[in-house]
Amino acid sequence: MPAVLPSLTPGKLYRTREFVPYSANPTRWAKRLLEQGLLRQAYHGLYYLPKQTRFGPAGPSEREVLQAFLGNDHFLVTGSPAWNALDLGLTGLLMVTLVYNPYRTGDFTIDGHRFWLRRVRYPQPPSAEWFVIDAFENYRIVGGDPDAMERLLAHHLRTGTYDAARLRTAATDYASPATRERLARALAAAQS
Repeated sequence: MPAVLPSLTPGKLYRTREFVPYSANPTRWAKRLLEQGLLRQAYHGLYYLPKQTRFGPAGPSEREVLQAFLGNDHFLVTGSPAWNALDLGLTGLLMVTLVYNPYRTGDFTIDGHRFWLRRVRYPQPPSAEWFVIDAFENYRIVGGDPDAMERLLAHHLRTGTYDAARLRTAATDYASPATRERLARALAAAQS
């Protein structure tokens, strides 16, 4: 068993299979390094060597955790920070990171980060108008008032903050019938 970690990058996440060059039994090798305090386990089969900062050892970023867990970067982080920035009256906080992706659904805690993964279609790249639709689809989970959101959306459409044509197109592709109805009322109010 090596006393130091051969060529592992601090802060990078590794799957157990990536330890094959270091041991014939990578799971046991990783467990030994965990017991020695050299590695930390982020999730089942997912490990990292902590980065040393002036505040002490630090783990990988939320984005790096998601990339390693999902195995790629085909995901979109959304939720209250994105919705609150739309100025539609949403101010609630979601105490979990909402992540849309094409692969997994569920509630996961990975290295102390709590993620709510949902298989949801989304455009690449997402527009502000798409985030408006996303906020209307999810206002209940942050305690939003949909009538107030409609009024504010109508105001923003009148002032040009959001593009009406892009909103209609995104609504056709991504909104539920109930959300399309609310958006249609806001669009009509913006034109009157």
